[in-house]
Amino acid sequence: MATSNSQAGVDGSPVTFINVFEIDAGHVDAFVAQWEKRAALMRDKPGFIDSRLHRARSSQTRYQLVNVAHWESQEAWEAATADQEFQDRTRAARDDARTPITASPALYDVAVEFSATTEAQA
Repeated sequence: MATSNSQAGVDGSPVTFINVFEIDAGHVDAFVAQWEKRAALMRDKPGFIDSRLHRARSSQTRYQLVNVAHWESQEAWEAATADQEFQDRTRAARDDARTPITASPALYDVAVEFSATTEAQA
């Protein structure tokens, strides 16, 4: 059943960070290895909940990788991503000519949620 999130956009409410990556399928393995090192910096940051990097099953898919991470708040995410080491590693990955990549990061709020076990919410 579907439920709507009435907390969307509320300061201090949980947020989802989604980053889709356009990258040649032949460069994915190298990028993933470096992504794991950058992502490990976030694990111990206040407000971090979880992160999953999804890989396309087809090499023809436009976005070969999709990162979905959950944070307790936008403020927690902003503080974590302000970390200088994280910024340096992210910049290095973006500027690495050996693995050209286009990233499209953004924060999102849940608009509608479906679950196999959720009853209809009135």
